[in-house]
Amino acid sequence: MTQVLHTERLMLRPSTMADLDAVRSLWTEPDVRQFLFDDHTLSRQEASDFLAASDASFAQQGYGLWLFFERSLLEQSGEVIAPSDPSLTITGFSGLIAVPDEPPSLVFGTRPQLWGRGYATESTAAVLRYVFDELGLEQVVADVDEPNTASIRVLERLEMVQTGRAIVNDRPLLYYALQPTK
Repeated sequence: MTQVLHTERLMLRPSTMADLDAVRSLWTEPDVRQFLFDDHTLSRQEASDFLAASDASFAQQGYGLWLFFERSLLEQSGEVIAPSDPSLTITGFSGLIAVPDEPPSLVFGTRPQLWGRGYATESTAAVLRYVFDELGLEQVVADVDEPNTASIRVLERLEMVQTGRAIVNDRPLLYYALQPTK
């Protein structure tokens, strides 16, 4: 069973294939794709493949990509889990990508017009609490483009520790890791 997560301001639910167009719209916004996909505009098929992998990951590991929505907007609409009103756009996404023989990798993003409100930190903290407390994961990792100072601040607020730096595809990447507190 996939888990719906709640925070004070957000509701997070697992992504589904029905979210394809909305997710692709967010992922192809220039400010989002700049760091998330190295400025590559994902095709509809690539976005579909990503969502399918998330769906499989939820089924196999209990984690994947959660979409998050502002609870205040959901309460106004009366929707609970699957917002269907087109005016209720995705606020952002947080989740883990399964990596063979490696700890899962944290990924997150927020609609650019909502940056600076703490949603990325709030949503990723909820995901990490769930995967550490409920699923018993032992470690989560993340990589971030070095110029992406906003995402670096999110990782630092989550108390992730920088573990390395590398140049990948001519771009400086920083690597982070987090283990649950005992």
